[in-house]
Formats: sequence, C-alpha cells, structure tokens
Amino acid sequence: MINIPKGTKDVLPAQSYKWQFIEETARSVAKAFNFREVRTPVFEHTELFQRGVGETTDVVNKEMYTFEDKGGRSVTLKPEGTAGVARAFIENGLASSPMPVKTYYITPAFRYERPQAGRLREFHQFGFEAFGSASAETDAEIIFAASSFLDKLGVKGVKLEINSIGCPICRNEYNKALKNYFAPHLETMCPTCRTRYEKNPLRMLDCKEEGCKKITAGAPQILDYLCEDCKSHFEKVKSLLTGLGLEYTVNSRIVRGLDYYTRTVFEFLSGEIGSQSAVCAGGRYDNLLSQLGGNPLPAIGFAAGIERLLLLMENTGVAFPEEQKPLIYLAGMDESSRALCFKIAAELRKKGVCAEIDLMARSVKAQLKYADKIGAKHVAVIGESEMQSGEVSLKKMSDGSVRTVKIDDLYKYFI
Repeated sequence: MINIPKGTKDVLPAQSYKWQFIEETARSVAKAFNFREVRTPVFEHTELFQRGVGETTDVVNKEMYTFEDKGGRSVTLKPEGTAGVARAFIENGLASSPMPVKTYYITPAFRYERPQAGRLREFHQFGFEAFGSASAETDAEIIFAASSFLDKLGVKGVKLEINSIGCPICRNEYNKALKNYFAPHLETMCPTCRTRYEKNPLRMLDCKEEGCKKITAGAPQILDYLCEDCKSHFEKVKSLLTGLGLEYTVNSRIVRGLDYYTRTVFEFLSGEIGSQSAVCAGGRYDNLLSQLGGNPLPAIGFAAGIERLLLLMENTGVAFPEEQKPLIYLAGMDESSRALCFKIAAELRKKGVCAEIDLMARSVKAQLKYADKIGAKHVAVIGESEMQSGEVSLKKMSDGSVRTVKIDDLYKYFI
C-alpha cells in the first residue's frame, strides 16, 4: 500500500462538485470584471521567488519545495501565484498591451509547513492580478472584486481589514523608526526577528512568536510615517470603498507575509477557521516587475485559498449547488433492449443530457436499485413492447409520476 504524501489530499467525486462550484464562481466574477485567465508552470527557477517573494520571508526561508533538476538547475514548486504571473508578464512582452492588463489564475501551490485545518502542503489558489495602473480606483476595484467573489459564494460574516505600508520613500523612514524601537528588545526576540532586524525590520511585525508579538504591539505605526502621496492614495482608496458600500477596518499591523507589497494591503478575515483567519488577501506591489528585471509598472492583486474557502463554507453552512445526478437512467430487460438503451443514451449524451445505463449486466430489479442509489431523476425501463411501440414510460423519481414519451422525443423532455 502506497499512501498519499503528508500534507496533500485527494479530492474525491463526492467533494469535487464543491470545488467546481468555487472555480466556476471565480471564473464568473473574473468575467464580470474583465479579467482573463493566465496559466503559468507549476515550477519556476528558484531565483524568481528569492527575488520576487523576498529572502526575508518565511516562504523563501522555510517553506519552499526546492530541488536540482537533472541539468543541475535549482527549481522550485511555486509557493504562490503572483511571482509567476509577473514573470510571464515580463517574458511575454505584455507591457506593450493596452493597460491595464487584467489577469486571473486558478493554480496549485506548494509550501512545506505543518499541515492544519485549511492549510496543506499542496494547496490551490484563485487570484486576480492587474498590471499598469497606479490609481486608487484600481485598488478599490480589486478589493471589490474579492468581496464580490466571497458574496457570490454565499460566504457570510467575513470582515475586511485594510492598511497602507507605504512606498520605498516613506518605508525608509519607517524602517529607521522600527530599528530604533526594536534595538533595546533584540536580545529577547527570536532568531528570525534578529535576522529581519538587519534585512527588513517591517517583517518583524509579522512574527507569530508570542514573546515577539508582545514587543511588536508597542511598535510605531506605519500610518504615522506615510509620505503625502501615499497618504493621499490611501485616503482615496478608503473613500472609494465607502462609496461602494464596503465596510472595513483600518488595521495598521497588516503587513502581509511577502516582501513585494507596497501601499495598499488588505485581508478578508473569518473567525470560523481557527487561528489562520485570512480567507482572501492581497495588495499593491508596484516594484515587483522592476525587481524581476522588467520595466517599472504598478500592479495589484489578491489571492484566495480554495481549501480554506471550502472549510469556511462547510463550517458556516453555506449551501452548495446540488451535485450532478443523471437526468435519466435507461434500464434494459434483455440483450436487444440493452443495445437500444446504449444507442438512446448515446443520442441523449450528444445533446448534452446526462444519461446512464447498465454496464454491469445487472437484472432489471438491480438496475432500478442502482438508479435510485445514484440519484437518477428519471427512469425508463425498455423491453420488447417499448421497442415495438417506440414509446417509454418515463418515471419521475421525486414524486413517482409517470408519463409516456416517444423514444425519439426523449431529449426534448430534458432540454
């Protein structure tokens, strides 16, 4: 017996229709906001994530699946979606396209971390990425798109928190203030925070160690250090969100876990999925393209973990659409009628009708039992008399009603 690797999960037929609902909802929201799909490789050169995601992040330091291929090149299974999309944008010359370039993706991603509820080593993300616009309207559109996605899924009780972490100009002043604040506390902080103190003190605010969290609680707030442009941008974002009727809370401690973020960052939070409460999050990353070797262009996006959404929806009793069931089961009484069932089912399927027949050489009684087990909406038993008359008695399983339908007109009943 070969077991599934730790931190991965099979999606069985009894669950896959829920995944399909989330994915179809994501695609419908993308269509409404005019975002078009992009698909990038599951693995990339390791340097992409080191330069893009950031060497001071937990993702790069602790969680990436990195290995050498047979050519001696270091490659990494993608730990998130944005860096790969940004690389594709640069490499394929999308900067010459009409702006903004609005893309979305649905992709597996991989992080080596302790598996827990809603968080696996192989997980799946849906995300939006918009390139080319620096406007506050784009920030508000992205946040509104994320909110619309959650609303359309039927998710309730989710709270929106937003923040601005500024640009490199005001971030420089803020980093100085953070260093001054943390300097007396360094000896009592974790090794990761001590490393981040030198490389990227903003990352220290994201530490999950309890001792460090108590110290960071009193740290200076980024909002007090925003330059005038960043402050004006954030005020406009807030005004636009209010105009859209979106309720939000400003949380100055949101910094997000990846180094590429600038200015607006946001999270949609729920208390229904344990301590890892962000179900959808994102922000602006105006410097990422230039960090990856492209021309400097502003960009913003968000991502949502599908497993976490599923967990939230199941925990809060969100109603999923009914799983697909056969619209008709055709039961044959003998060899010739089974052949006819096979032919009728083929014609119905060509017309898009979900039809099922016996493939196990069951008796008629056993076929009817099976039709009930698989939830067939209608059942038609075909024998010699039905073959001669060209008509069948179509039984509706929900109420037991029966009507006579011509075999050649069966498909009309379902369309």
